[in-house]
Amino acid sequence: MMVPVYAINLDRSVDRWKRLREQAEHLNINLTRVPAVDGSAIAPELREDVRHDRFRRFNGRPVLAGEYGCYRSHLKALELFLASSAEAALVVEDDIELVPDLTGRAAAILRAVPGADVVKLINHRARWFIRKATSDLGDEIGRCLHGPQGSAACYLVTRAGAEKLLDAISIMEFPYDVAIERGWSTGVAIYTVRENVVTLGPWKDVTEIADRRQYRAVKITGPRRIFTHVFRAGDYVRRIAYALRSIIRA
Repeated sequence: MMVPVYAINLDRSVDRWKRLREQAEHLNINLTRVPAVDGSAIAPELREDVRHDRFRRFNGRPVLAGEYGCYRSHLKALELFLASSAEAALVVEDDIELVPDLTGRAAAILRAVPGADVVKLINHRARWFIRKATSDLGDEIGRCLHGPQGSAACYLVTRAGAEKLLDAISIMEFPYDVAIERGWSTGVAIYTVRENVVTLGPWKDVTEIADRRQYRAVKITGPRRIFTHVFRAGDYVRRIAYALRSIIRA
């Protein structure tokens, strides 16, 4: 199976694209650039398809410009993939390091979990992992009881998965890396690998979205945050049930 790679890259991030393109050429990977949406260039009142009140309640803060741009960029990548004839694709952000046989491992993962819509190939954390299958190239695939796992820097998505995501999360209510994991809400069959398939490159500590200071500056505190805590506790329980179902149905 041919698995094309769609790489999200801001126009101003020339060095990131140059490095990624050179890696792809060296590894003979079919790489397509997805011009990223620059959220900082769009005034808050002009940001389309965002439920600002729900985002604030669910996440305990307002949408940041970088988060909005990241979200729209990933949806744009899914749309480009669906406009192709490929049955599956990898969506990556431009700060990852491509690895040999990346597309081969992706194809093997799909053979191991043919019912998957999305498989995350990198996470910030993968705690309390429950294995569903192991690919013939050795990658363990399953779900995690603990989350959010963080990062949408590299994931495998099928045609059916892209269609489901575009239908379910086209209106922004969460950061993209959180939204993509919520299979219990979206109906998307999402899995993850136990060990990251790719790593982050030299820009891993240089974010294009927001740093901790910016997150802290807009964080809602005190009694106004009670709904966020209650919602997250409920979502945590739903995450556990969703992960366990993958074992029950194995």
